[in-house]
Amino acid sequence: NDTPPFSSRRETDTRDMLRLSRVAAHLRPLCASRRAASTVASDDVLFEEQKNGRNILVTLNRPKALNALDASMVAKLTPQYKKWLPISGARRVIVMKGAGEKAFCAGGDIKAIYDAKKDGKSPKECCTFFNNEYELNQIIGTLPSHLVQVAILNGITMGGGVGLSVHGLFRVATDNTMFAMPETAIGFFCDVGGSYFLPRLPHPALGTYLALTGARLKGPEVAIAGVATHYVPSSNLENLERDLLAAKIDEVPEILGRYSSPLKPGQLTRDRLNAIQRCFQHDSVEDIIKALEEDEDKEWATQTLKLLSRMSPTSLKVVHQQMKEGGQRSFTECFKMEAVMAERFMERPDFFEGVRALLVDKDKSPKWSPASLAEVRENNTNNENKRVHRPPD
Repeated sequence: NDTPPFSSRRETDTRDMLRLSRVAAHLRPLCASRRAASTVASDDVLFEEQKNGRNILVTLNRPKALNALDASMVAKLTPQYKKWLPISGARRVIVMKGAGEKAFCAGGDIKAIYDAKKDGKSPKECCTFFNNEYELNQIIGTLPSHLVQVAILNGITMGGGVGLSVHGLFRVATDNTMFAMPETAIGFFCDVGGSYFLPRLPHPALGTYLALTGARLKGPEVAIAGVATHYVPSSNLENLERDLLAAKIDEVPEILGRYSSPLKPGQLTRDRLNAIQRCFQHDSVEDIIKALEEDEDKEWATQTLKLLSRMSPTSLKVVHQQMKEGGQRSFTECFKMEAVMAERFMERPDFFEGVRALLVDKDKSPKWSPASLAEVRENNTNNENKRVHRPPD
């Protein structure tokens, strides 16, 4: 059963929760939830089971690396989530956050994949991390109704951090949140389920814009875009966490609503959303560029063209097609497509060149191959009877 997790998944459950929520839930004493009954301590991920025996605080614990997701963390998170899956298990609220003040999770540890390639690993071997990461993303995206995840996106939330959070039922942005899907800048594509959730954002063409440009959203913009479900000032996070960890599942919507604040649009105004729709609704990257060159919002269009000019031409073509195909596929089909795409990218030079330029040598001058959109040959292939957009041969 492949129920879509991002837009309509468990809408009935959510409505039931709202009906059952206590309108005036009293504040619970701090010790009731903050003091854990037991803590499974493993340096890079912490699991704290609360005294109520149900709820769990999951902390991504690599603050010096901005909590970037690596193979070790995935290997700890996946079996824990699987352990909680059986219907006979407790009804749990899972609160996930990042250690420190700077980041929820700044992405996947892609430098490790670069190093694996340098060590002679095959494309398939280089994809081991991606495949394991995508499995975890899918588990989070299809949690049964007795499990509810609330991700606290306080700080940088990119790439792999998006995959850990956006497929869960609740995502909380704060004034410190900075969201981006910057994969085209490293010669990759918007993975971790980007094929599924980006085309389903509530504003037309916004997902395509975010996917192609890697543009950053900050604070309440993340909720306006539909990436986050709630916006809570960071000054309220300690109390929010306390109440969530003491809550029953049906109390979660009321608690989140109580701590949420009104949204101020920032840069993501109605005029800006209209400009994004005008320019990014087109059927090719070339047509998008042409629309930007002619758009009335000159300052924004010029900045956006500058962003696009830095990106891998192959990634731009592939990601544009990915957004179109992902909008027609189920949740599971999107991840199957992405697994194939990841292996294809491991066979091509742009990903490794992008990682070299941005993260290894840090010269910020990648030499893309092909070097221009005109040289990129669009080629669809059939893989297990499912069309997958491929980088050029």
